[in-house]
Amino acid sequence: MKSPVEVQKALIEEVGVKKANLSFTQMALLGVLAGMYIGFGGIMALTAMTQVEPYGLKKVLGGAVFTVGLMLVVIAGAELFTGNVLMLGSLYARKISLKQMLRNWIVVYIFNLIGSLLIAWMLVQTKLWGSAGAINDFGKTAISVANAKVSASFGAIFFRGILCNILVDLAVILALAADSVEGKILGIFFPIMTFVAIGFEHSVANMSLIPIGLFIKSASGFGPETLTWAGFWKNIAAATLGNIVGPGVFTALFYYLSYYRPNVQKG
Repeated sequence: MKSPVEVQKALIEEVGVKKANLSFTQMALLGVLAGMYIGFGGIMALTAMTQVEPYGLKKVLGGAVFTVGLMLVVIAGAELFTGNVLMLGSLYARKISLKQMLRNWIVVYIFNLIGSLLIAWMLVQTKLWGSAGAINDFGKTAISVANAKVSASFGAIFFRGILCNILVDLAVILALAADSVEGKILGIFFPIMTFVAIGFEHSVANMSLIPIGLFIKSASGFGPETLTWAGFWKNIAAATLGNIVGPGVFTALFYYLSYYRPNVQKG
């Protein structure tokens, strides 16, 4: 495996620079795929949590299977906004410009949203949640999860977003440190399971999880009044800000200052 110094060098000088120079088409297509891949993980988590008690076991099971989403992104290859927050390391080291980073973030974010909404809509067409007037337990779980996310306050979601993306980007770092597919899977599994099981907020995951609940509510006629599109946008805004601040400071900046800059200065 790579050392922490080697990982930061690769992230800053290779990965971040490569992402900054992707074409619009690459960012768009790979952004849609990332939104769908994370959506697959979210749907699997909803499935695993349906009719499971006690609460702790339910959350751990959901977290364990959700990990497939980031595995698909990292190993198969896709562009995920929350992972691309690590491009800040390349910006700190002046390997890319602010304009290049923001171009990537904006394009990838928009197409992550498109991919997430697409998979949410397609899932509802499968009728795996039941039918109008006859919603099943999976559908009820989807609505319950979505409603819990939109019901939290902006501040709570923001801090959950900070903690979430520290773990997500640590999973990316661990995957980059590993030299084998098996190592990458293990590196991704535990940090992602942790953030989901605890209940932190991931903006791209919520781009599919909340619309799934909203679409099922609309199609079935079942669901609380508090589950609304306004609540969805509040959640996404707060989670996105937190997802930037968390790794932007505690992961990208701290590791840049600890592992990259000292070695560059020595060289």
